[in-house]
Amino acid sequence: MFYWDPTYILVLIGLAISLAASGMVNSAMRKYHQVPNTTGITGAECARRILDNEGLYHVQVEDLGSREGDHFDPSANTVRLSSQNYHGRSVTAMSVAAHECGHAIQHAQEYTPIKIRTALVPVVNIGSHASMPLILLGVILSWNHVLIQLGIIAFSLTVVFQLATLPVEFNASSRALERLERYGIVTRQENRGCRKVLSAAAMTYVAGTLAAVLQLLRLVLLFGGDRRRRD
Repeated sequence: MFYWDPTYILVLIGLAISLAASGMVNSAMRKYHQVPNTTGITGAECARRILDNEGLYHVQVEDLGSREGDHFDPSANTVRLSSQNYHGRSVTAMSVAAHECGHAIQHAQEYTPIKIRTALVPVVNIGSHASMPLILLGVILSWNHVLIQLGIIAFSLTVVFQLATLPVEFNASSRALERLERYGIVTRQENRGCRKVLSAAAMTYVAGTLAAVLQLLRLVLLFGGDRRRRD
């Protein structure tokens, strides 16, 4: 039997925010995938030009062979682009390629926020997998306060990671826009299009952070403090 808890409203708010952000980025990506860039270069060529101008000749650019998953892999010093962005000659392709190059530049310059985020990864991986089992085990064991609190603390690490991600992503986009114009890859008009694409993409990280904060708040309201339930 379904039980409605008032805290579910926080889940619904987080879901609505995430769906809105996803719709925004998908709309911007699709729109500017239809707009060719004036230089006629592919996303891969755009990435190569930025990296070479930054002296990052050792960083490779690879085709992921799929429609999504664009990222910079610091362990392999490789910018990996989805096929449509690797081969595409659109404003979106340039924007995404430049953004991932922004991450490569961050690593090369040892940008502090990305070092912090990287250091958090192993701890967050453990915390994200352990949080719910700890809380459930605590509830099963007669609302064991210690286990429940450990679970909440473990989940809070996810929120910390999301917060640490925001400056990294915004900075990568800022670097991307600046390099695109500095190296003569885009016109000022195209730069505005790139800004819209990257701003929409950034909203997904903001939405993810807000959703995580709301979920943490829900856990605190349900299980925090000395509250115990015996049904």
